[in-house]
Amino acid sequence: MPQRRPLGTVRNRRFTSDLHPGRSLFGQVIGWIDIEKDQGQEDRMLTLHYAPDNASLIVRLVLEELTQPFDTVLIDRAAQEQAGEAYRRLNPRGLIPVLETPDGPIFETAAILLWLSEAFGKMAPQPGAPDRAAFLSWLFYLSNGLHADMRMLFYGQNYVGVGSDAQTSLARQTHARIDGHLALFDECAGAGHEWFSAEQPSIIDYYLATCLRWLALYPKQGHAWFDIDRTPALRRLAERMEQRPATLRAAKAEGLGKTPFSAPRYAEPESGSAT
Repeated sequence: MPQRRPLGTVRNRRFTSDLHPGRSLFGQVIGWIDIEKDQGQEDRMLTLHYAPDNASLIVRLVLEELTQPFDTVLIDRAAQEQAGEAYRRLNPRGLIPVLETPDGPIFETAAILLWLSEAFGKMAPQPGAPDRAAFLSWLFYLSNGLHADMRMLFYGQNYVGVGSDAQTSLARQTHARIDGHLALFDECAGAGHEWFSAEQPSIIDYYLATCLRWLALYPKQGHAWFDIDRTPALRRLAERMEQRPATLRAAKAEGLGKTPFSAPRYAEPESGSAT
């Protein structure tokens, strides 16, 4: 039987669209995966399609926290590989990340995180738990509220075109909404929930800490409005999360520096590009 790699080990590969007859669908898509038919489900490798300091970072952090072995496939954003036909077979939207699992490929960050928490029974209240409903509400508020508004802020031209007046107006309105989101999360972080800002990290903790990182960095010419000190509970969360061994491993892999959440700098990865 094939030997399982030690917990937390990562094998890095580059994305390729070469097709090979006789392989599984996903093996054809990326040219190298071949699912072992005789392996038990617990021994099948997860594969993260990523680019440095993209939304895939959140998934990498959670995988590291779970100490699960996983493969990575680097997507060349400079060459727009994520927009190609082969990648779109994994994610029709052509966005990063994708996580390949024994259940098939999963896209959308919150969906991946939720699948991981259920597959490994960690980092979230499990189905049937009394605090499951509140956890799900805040997870999807984070995904559909804060994260969605951040995309609007970072890629304003996709919403209102390239006119400076329209983009300035959009940014002002989006700043106000994001401030409102962060105020609510700051309050929630101090409410004593076991699934957010507690002793043991949850998928929400890593998701939100990464959002705080990006708000401090992007857009490059318009991030001075953001001040993490306006949300003291979230600052404490950021400082605590960047001390986690999982964060240290992910930061090393993607070139994030020593304070990736509380006082971040732009990524300096050994390979690949964040944009």
